[in-house]
Amino acid sequence: MKRFWILTIPLALIWSSVGAAEEPLWSLQPLKPAELPRVQDSAWPRTRIDWFVLARIEAAGLQPAPEADARTLRRRLSFALTGLPPGGGTGETTVEALLASPHYGERWGRHWLDLARYVDLNPDWLESTKYAYLYRDWVVQAFNQDLPYDQFVLRQLAADFLPECGPRDRVALGFLGLSPTYFKELQLPPEIIKTTVADEWEEHVDAIGRTFLGLTIACARCHDHKSDPIPAEDYYALAGVFASVKLSERPIVDEATWAPVAKARAEVAGREKRITELKKAKPKDMADRVTAVQREIEEIKRGTPHYNLPMANAVEDAALFVVANDKSHGTKLDYRMGMARDLELQKRGNPNDLGPVVERRFLSVFPGPEGRPRRLSTGSGRLDLARALTEEASALTARVIVNRVWKQHFGRGIVDTPSEFGRLGDPPSHPELLDDLAFRFVQNGWSIKWLHREILHSATWRQSSISSESEARDPANRMLARAPRRRLDWEAWRDSLLAGAGKLDLTVGGPALSAGSLDNVRRSLYCASNRQDMDAMLRLHDVPDPGAHSPWRTETMTPLQGLFALNSPFILKQADVLGAWLREAGLEAGYQRLFQRPPEPWEKRAAETYLRGRESEAASWAGLAQVLLVSNELQFID
Repeated sequence: MKRFWILTIPLALIWSSVGAAEEPLWSLQPLKPAELPRVQDSAWPRTRIDWFVLARIEAAGLQPAPEADARTLRRRLSFALTGLPPGGGTGETTVEALLASPHYGERWGRHWLDLARYVDLNPDWLESTKYAYLYRDWVVQAFNQDLPYDQFVLRQLAADFLPECGPRDRVALGFLGLSPTYFKELQLPPEIIKTTVADEWEEHVDAIGRTFLGLTIACARCHDHKSDPIPAEDYYALAGVFASVKLSERPIVDEATWAPVAKARAEVAGREKRITELKKAKPKDMADRVTAVQREIEEIKRGTPHYNLPMANAVEDAALFVVANDKSHGTKLDYRMGMARDLELQKRGNPNDLGPVVERRFLSVFPGPEGRPRRLSTGSGRLDLARALTEEASALTARVIVNRVWKQHFGRGIVDTPSEFGRLGDPPSHPELLDDLAFRFVQNGWSIKWLHREILHSATWRQSSISSESEARDPANRMLARAPRRRLDWEAWRDSLLAGAGKLDLTVGGPALSAGSLDNVRRSLYCASNRQDMDAMLRLHDVPDPGAHSPWRTETMTPLQGLFALNSPFILKQADVLGAWLREAGLEAGYQRLFQRPPEPWEKRAAETYLRGRESEAASWAGLAQVLLVSNELQFID
């Protein structure tokens, strides 16, 4: 039996692979509007979305949940679009008012930054990311301005090639410019360093493929993709683009302004090198000579306008070759500026075992007007790649981003593997709805705000989260016969705590601050992320690793989170502040601020019992405040 088992497993795998290759992949098909299905309750739908959802609900023998009450909808809407409670600095809570709020871009920019591997701080042996916040702020602004999604994609990959973009727009290149960088010990031979460099190229291809196309293209590095129509040649055709770029800091001003700054910085770098040499040589008058050079440095800095100009973490075109360093018997990274290169196919992903050269081009499954994949030949190929993503692959690109927005609003996607639209991913629960919505999204100018309006005005989104029949017969809520009850992510919860205490700083943009600092009362978007040493508060509450593309947030409930709620200095400080306010404003005002409702009679009696005889004690009010701040009602949205 064992011999039979070993033989049949590979045959089954081969057969399934062959069969899969013959079936067209649903996600690669052209978009078209779907016909509205027939439904029994034609009075229920409010938008086109509802017809598709109701048809599935009725087919399952269920009924939609009733509409949620006004308070629930108000809280749900405010958190969905701004990540803040109603009244937390957002003004009105209509869809249009919230979409117009500057805090909308902060909320939805955070969702994007999870996909983009955004980081504020790198290990000290890597290039500086001190100006990473410029990319984060650009993303926030792009959402606030409703930059069409196809343009959003173009600018993040090739803003420096677009005539409509200026030097300031180079910060958009942070999607690539802030990519993870792996340590390279250049004393080692080239054969080892080539593997590390190839791993970086793989990371870039993987991030592009999963973020924009929902495809695991990097699986084709070592062999043809086992389940999707992506041969290994396609992988190296794209990897050549990233073998032709160099991560670099680039100025965000015009050349005339930048030239004297560049000259001054070069002069300062030369003098700093002289100081290093003096400290090594240790001449008798070293202190005087070092002081004199330091004075020169300060004079150059003071005499150069814009010397401390922020720089964009971006990329520039440069072909990279890993070669032997004859001087050190190690390795040299040879960047040839302004050049591009095509990569050889690496057999089984090994950069030291090469096959034929593969021309830079787009994926073969997306032929262009001439019947073959678009060549990626403008410079490194970044611009051509971005255009192919939004033109030849527009149907898939639209499906992926529409599904991501849907997932943020409903807790799960129509495709519940948002970065895997290949055969290994989940099939769509409502395929006609996804295609209809993606088609109309493109027809409406790739507008993310249009997509929000379609979803948030729907009867589907406005349902109550309470429906005993749906919960019993469809516990996973695949039919969408009720709204999901959802726990706030860490950023929204922390912001709610600060808003409840009346301490939240709503200033938009700027450098990041430490999450662990008790003096940091800015929105959680502005808490610094670190690839080497992630802050314990972020790690404890499931904030994803900034070194990897993260298509969803893991939700855990751990004893450590409970201990944080009970004992952390951050929670205790907010409780002290809120408690002092409650003593003056009263319990009714506190419930309105935190929960947008008055306390129930039993809640009022419980608070009075707890405070009886201790109404004047600050610690008692702080204890009551802490109970309210860490309550489920503050952490969950119905």
